[in-house]
Amino acid sequence: MIPLRDSVRSRRFPLITVFLIAANALVFFFELSLNARELTVFITNWGFTPLTLFGGGGAPPPPFGVPGVGAGTVPGTVTLITSTFIHAGPLHIIGNMLFLWVFGDNVEDRLGRLPFLAFYLLAGIGANVTHALAGPGSDVPVIGASGAVAGVLGAYFIAYPRARVTSLVFLGVFVTVARVPAVIFLVLWFAYQLLMGLLAIGAAGQVVAWWAHIGGFAIGALVYLALRGGRSQRVH
Repeated sequence: MIPLRDSVRSRRFPLITVFLIAANALVFFFELSLNARELTVFITNWGFTPLTLFGGGGAPPPPFGVPGVGAGTVPGTVTLITSTFIHAGPLHIIGNMLFLWVFGDNVEDRLGRLPFLAFYLLAGIGANVTHALAGPGSDVPVIGASGAVAGVLGAYFIAYPRARVTSLVFLGVFVTVARVPAVIFLVLWFAYQLLMGLLAIGAAGQVVAWWAHIGGFAIGALVYLALRGGRSQRVH
């Protein structure tokens, strides 16, 4: 299912949500300006590599011997955040930003602008740490906002369980539009991430950080519960 919009209208303009989408877009346009080797260096340095966090060192040296921005000097603790603003391609960023646009404005509305920004970054950090715990020896850089966005989904799950999400639903070769209860949409989304994460244990060559999605969702729900006391919004 692909979300298109939800039934909850924000009470004010979602400034931070728009800012985060714009920041991700600007970084992606910068990536498009790089050639293949420069892009590899950029991702190597600013993407999050679990080995750099647990190994206590900086980012691994740039491949191909090509110097890049911050080559070999970016610590893993910094890339916990910077990696969430880097994407691997158009579909990657469009998918993440669509989910952020549909669900982020309402969570921002409930938390407030600056608390939402802090919440988003914390969810991204927690998602990356979860991914690292699942594979602490990995030397493959992880990029993408999906872990942070998963935190937004976790918060939305607690805050707006009665909402409905207008979604594209794929039924084999058929595609339809349906208003799906948010609780069902998000439970199915999380169940899929969990299933794929369990199947990925011990597998080589994984290109999706499933445990970052799982960790981000759980952290988002727990942090929202801590901040808001579990209060949900009635939706009419």
